[in-house]
Amino acid sequence: MRTDRAPEARALLITGTVGAGKTSVADAAGDLLTGVGVPNAVIDMDWLRRTWPAPAGDRFNFALLLRNLRCVVGNYLDSGVTRIVLAGVVEDAEGRKQCEKAVGIGLSVCRLRVELPVVRQRLSRRHADEPEALRWHLDRSGELDGILDRAQVEDFTVDATHHRVDEAAAAVLGAAGWR
Repeated sequence: MRTDRAPEARALLITGTVGAGKTSVADAAGDLLTGVGVPNAVIDMDWLRRTWPAPAGDRFNFALLLRNLRCVVGNYLDSGVTRIVLAGVVEDAEGRKQCEKAVGIGLSVCRLRVELPVVRQRLSRRHADEPEALRWHLDRSGELDGILDRAQVEDFTVDATHHRVDEAAAAVLGAAGWR
């Protein structure tokens, strides 16, 4: 834990399977925080790991994600941000622990749940012109949902199956105690 930061600085990771709406909900949560004057930053963790090729044994480039996360969060905190909203996947307790160490402030984890048929509809729209990407994402959605069910890394869950993005974001912030 960084000792030179404001004691009220907190981080919230929104996790869930592919297509659950993590990035959209995180972005909307940032907008809600901005609307009430809370200094915040929203980070899509996928962008912090996106490079090719991934090293052997690190399929999703998690080690690079952690290095980048440490730097980016530190810069935001140095600029006065008190709420960090992260969108990304953490598949196990050790990954959660490493993320918390990387952000250096208290981290809460929200699992965004969406029924798999709805996830698959979203993915089919998102990747309509990308048959290989669609196939991979459809396969990964069920696989990852099962991994997250077993891992239970979340502190709380928000079911966003039948909610608009802004409603889901408000529910996430409320469950985190940030509203």
